[in-house]
Amino acid sequence: MTLRTRFTELVGIEHPIVQGGMMWVGYAELAAAVSNAGGLGILTALTQPTPDDLRREIDRCRSMTDKPFAVNLTILPSVSPPPYAEYRRAIIDSGITIVETAGHKPQEHVDEFKAHGIKVIHKCTAVRHALSAERMGVDAISIDGFECAGHPGEDDIPGLILIPAAADKVRIPMIASGGFGDGRGLAAALALGAEGINMGTRFCATVEAPIHDDIKRFIVANDERGTNLIFRKFHNTARVAKSAVSDKVVEISARPDAVFEDIRPYVSGIKGREALRTGDLDAGLVWAGQVQGLIHDIPTCKELIDRIMAEAEGIIANRLAGMLSRDDARQAVA
Repeated sequence: MTLRTRFTELVGIEHPIVQGGMMWVGYAELAAAVSNAGGLGILTALTQPTPDDLRREIDRCRSMTDKPFAVNLTILPSVSPPPYAEYRRAIIDSGITIVETAGHKPQEHVDEFKAHGIKVIHKCTAVRHALSAERMGVDAISIDGFECAGHPGEDDIPGLILIPAAADKVRIPMIASGGFGDGRGLAAALALGAEGINMGTRFCATVEAPIHDDIKRFIVANDERGTNLIFRKFHNTARVAKSAVSDKVVEISARPDAVFEDIRPYVSGIKGREALRTGDLDAGLVWAGQVQGLIHDIPTCKELIDRIMAEAEGIIANRLAGMLSRDDARQAVA
């Protein structure tokens, strides 16, 4: 049995499983391993210090896989933004055929990618944003439920509601993000109207993830309660792993007179990168979702994807089909 969906056909992959474009994690080692296992690996553009470094990372990924992989470009409002247009040019010049966009007002980037024949997947956290992206001309949507690591938006809508609500209105292929880590989640996402799943935290706990083994073991040891929501006060909600650092951020933020400068020393991206690199949980934030409660081991990407596919196919073909009476089954086929 093979699960073919509109999304697998769109991007030319074997299995409807996508690796999230994660800061400080989306390097060639992980992206190539996911793509080689039949999923869609994603390099993270802004993890690279310069556009030229991104070009070199794309070349390095190509040396590791001949399968499709994508590049994530996240656009965030900033006083001193990175040179997005230069990163975009590096992606185009490198012959990338699939891009994941996310963040603030991506129209300029979407238009330029589409003008060069690049398929664009836009990541969003609300149905209204998904419809806006569809009007913008993207090829697929990645809809991100409240369970996710990273920025779940301000609506607090979990995937069980958000995915079918989006599927009711979005016409282009859509994959589901946030809370996915096994075959049960894939089967559920397909039943809710998605065409595949996107996994971030789960791929962090794999052999090929380029982060310290202590962080991988930390994710495995955590349960579904092991996250904190931070930045809520500043209307930029983020879900991170529960740790001494994120607990401190929550504590400071709860003060009535707290301002962002009070927490800035604890939340910088450089400190988070140091935590991932060294395994020192006191160095900075570790971004992880509630799916930690479903992560119990550290397999290779191939082992993980093969397991997810076998489990999902078994659920669809056996467990769910077995709940139908013979008459119901005949009617369903008809």
